[in-house]
Amino acid sequence: MERDQHELYETARRRIRQKKRLYYHFVLLTLGSLFLFISTKIFNTTVNTSWYIWVITLWVFLFILHFIKVFITDRFMNKNWERDQIDRLVALQQKKINELQSKIAEDLPNKLETE
Repeated sequence: MERDQHELYETARRRIRQKKRLYYHFVLLTLGSLFLFISTKIFNTTVNTSWYIWVITLWVFLFILHFIKVFITDRFMNKNWERDQIDRLVALQQKKINELQSKIAEDLPNKLETE
């Protein structure tokens, strides 16, 4: 495989792994929430019986963060985005360097004439 094809393959494999983990997280969230709900209703031994709602709410919040990371953040801020940002910053730095060099080139003859 060529280097570019291998890089595309690795990127696709990483994305599939991320999505697979997200789907497992969703199934685990669903089954865990169902288990917490049923076990709390069957074994009603605690005084405060709404504790499982807080656990499920926190778990759903973590799932939403995981979803945002997989489908929004990693989708747009990938290696191509990083390369574009680096290229843009390098171009800005090169522009500033060129401006300083041209300013030095303009000022140097003037300074030599005054001495």
